[in-house]
Amino acid sequence: MQPGTHFAFGDHEEHGFVASFTASMPAHLAHWYLEREQFEPVPGEPGLYRLSEPERDGVRRTRQAVHDLRRHGYTVQADIRLDPSLSAGPPRPARPNGLQERRSRLAQAAAGRTTQRSTPPTTSPPSARPIPPKPTYAPTVHLTAATGGRSRWHPRAVRPPTAPRNKTP
Repeated sequence: MQPGTHFAFGDHEEHGFVASFTASMPAHLAHWYLEREQFEPVPGEPGLYRLSEPERDGVRRTRQAVHDLRRHGYTVQADIRLDPSLSAGPPRPARPNGLQERRSRLAQAAAGRTTQRSTPPTTSPPSARPIPPKPTYAPTVHLTAATGGRSRWHPRAVRPPTAPRNKTP
């Protein structure tokens, strides 16, 4: 193992995918990182961790753990098939999302002329609007504003004494 290595990953006959840390790494910090990467301590083997549920895409998850720890600045040694920098991963299917085609269609539509209008709209200043003619008739109702600003009518107001009342026998 190279000097300055923090973690080591590999295959174990009994435990599957395993990880361990070296003396250059504090034990509590190594434990914290490995648990976050879904590795659990192996009982009876101090410093050895195994991948939980290795049958569930174990190679990819172990490679991801190696990648994550390196991204955090740690030196990691791994078997060839578990090292993402030494072995090529399985090719991922290329799923076109249509974003490039959509952008191209939008750019072409923006550059072309529209078919909705035959002539471009004319802009005129607001003062050039025609003024409607005055009516030839005189208004019959003259409205005046209330002097107090508020109406005196209220739905629960007492009727004036001159208002007729309906009396029922």
